[in-house]
Amino acid sequence: MTSIKCKDTLSITNHRVFASDLNEHETVFGGQILSAIDNNSSIAASRAARIETVTASVDQVNFMHPFVLQDSRCVESYVTGIGKTSIEVFTKIIGEHLKTGERFLGLTCFSTFVLIDKNVELPEIVPVSAEEQYVCAGYQQRKIDRAEKLKEQVSLNKHISLNFPWD
Repeated sequence: MTSIKCKDTLSITNHRVFASDLNEHETVFGGQILSAIDNNSSIAASRAARIETVTASVDQVNFMHPFVLQDSRCVESYVTGIGKTSIEVFTKIIGEHLKTGERFLGLTCFSTFVLIDKNVELPEIVPVSAEEQYVCAGYQQRKIDRAEKLKEQVSLNKHISLNFPWD
């Protein structure tokens, strides 16, 4: 089995906050942030798989600090766990107040991608930095937790009505 380092999957994008990005609270609209996460993390997953992947879930999205006008957002994503047909990606968004240079952690989350072709052998992921080692160490437990939540979701889905309220 081949192996790759977390940093080999690293995807980084930077975005400046403009007035058109803001919601009624004068902070960046959450949907725009989620789109940036999905876009960036899909690149990290593809760097590990080297084939087409699809987003299966975005978990543990933690908004910790809002992004406002004159901030920048640096979206960093890298692979933190690889299963037989799935890839976990960690994303953090670091904000910077461009007028002062002050940096802050704005968001963290995990995304899971699944392979379109199930007959591919994925590499082993190797964490190097202290951050990578810490985040990757929790992969197995997060994988177990996701499997449990998926069971709960399947059960919930059986009770969801597909009829319109006016039917």
